[in-house]
Amino acid sequence: MAKSKTVFFCSQCGYETVKWLGQCPGCRQWNTLVEEKVSTGKNNKIKKALPQQKLTGLFEVSMEEEDRMSSGIPEMDRVLGGGIVKGSLTLVGGDPGIGKSTLLLQVCRNLANTGKKVIYVSGEESLKQIKMRADRLGGFEKEVYLLCETDIQEAAQTVREKKPDMVVVDSVQTMSSDEIGSAPGSVSQVREVTSVLMQLAKMEGIAVFLVGHVTKEGVVAGPKTLEHMVDTVLYFEGDQSAVYRILRGVKNRFGSTNEIGVFEMKQKGLMEVSNPSLVMLDGRPLDASGSAVVCSMEGTRPLLIEIQALVSPTSFNMPRRTSVGIDFNRVNLLLAVLEKRAGMQLGGCDAYVNLAGGMKLGEPAIDLGIICALVSSYRNRPIHPGTMIFGEVGLTGEVRGVSYVEQRLAEAVKMGFTRCIMPKTNADSLDKSICSHIEVAGVSNIKEVLQVL
Repeated sequence: MAKSKTVFFCSQCGYETVKWLGQCPGCRQWNTLVEEKVSTGKNNKIKKALPQQKLTGLFEVSMEEEDRMSSGIPEMDRVLGGGIVKGSLTLVGGDPGIGKSTLLLQVCRNLANTGKKVIYVSGEESLKQIKMRADRLGGFEKEVYLLCETDIQEAAQTVREKKPDMVVVDSVQTMSSDEIGSAPGSVSQVREVTSVLMQLAKMEGIAVFLVGHVTKEGVVAGPKTLEHMVDTVLYFEGDQSAVYRILRGVKNRFGSTNEIGVFEMKQKGLMEVSNPSLVMLDGRPLDASGSAVVCSMEGTRPLLIEIQALVSPTSFNMPRRTSVGIDFNRVNLLLAVLEKRAGMQLGGCDAYVNLAGGMKLGEPAIDLGIICALVSSYRNRPIHPGTMIFGEVGLTGEVRGVSYVEQRLAEAVKMGFTRCIMPKTNADSLDKSICSHIEVAGVSNIKEVLQVL
């Protein structure tokens, strides 16, 4: 007969101990241990995630391309690295109401219409609620099988019998196992449910998608081991008041983690945005000071986006500094560089920097664009609307070179820009054929930037 005992789990790393501790010995975080009851005995057996394998040499392993299937949404295939890999376990996280269930239901529709068998397991919604969303999306030509179940063992048994090509579990925090005595959504339950689904994906060759709730800090709720166990972690970002959503990969064993997918929320679901640069620059003021267009690389995709800056005299003893979509500390650093290296007295001015379109960028190549936007607003002189800017700025005021220069210039030419301010090291190594389509101004420090701006 199984017995129960009380243990403490760390909500960050999953460390287990028999007594409560203020600091987790595993990850050194404070106040992260939570109390849970677990069952012990003969009934609590550890399951094998994979069948027993024989010892194999490195050179005996055959390298073949992963068997992928298209989701029917090119933007999602880009983030996944080329499509959905069979036997993979993917975690999709995001804020409530951001569109996680809508996106996955659209993927289910596309796969079912191509002849794939798909099962949608919901622990949060009833069959009628899912049917209402499906009617709103439209386009369903073949059956998508629905299952409302919170017991992971029952759901796994149904999946094994039907042998589908893809399974969606919405959400992992609502599923539970009878072998664990704690409540659904607890550390031990989430870990056990993920283990069962990982075993199901690897042994049956089924692509499994998990929907994960996020905390107020924006990370997936539950133990950090959840993200370690899955093959791919995708975050759905965006403000509910805005129409644009960003699908970003933060972990991918089958592709790059730098790719993003841009979607627009409409009445009939999420529609992909094939040209984000055109969308981000729509409505840009052409004769206003403090506006600069930069080019940032998101994976292999160049993205043109507008940076807006407002510098005005302050009426407070301490000037205000505000940034939206850009690292706050990075903006303060660039303001200090302008004061020290360019002789601009910004200590008595408020400075506000905004990234238009609700995007969040952290690439150093946008430093030069932030500098130009701040200078334009401070001097109240607009930048020519056909100018694109990119480059990294150091603490001594130097402008350092960046990568993917040809791709950035090709995107600028496609969008109709006629001039580019870029690092001199990149400008000297450019192919002359590229320079025939756009005027290139190479700069080596911010003083030269102020002269050519």
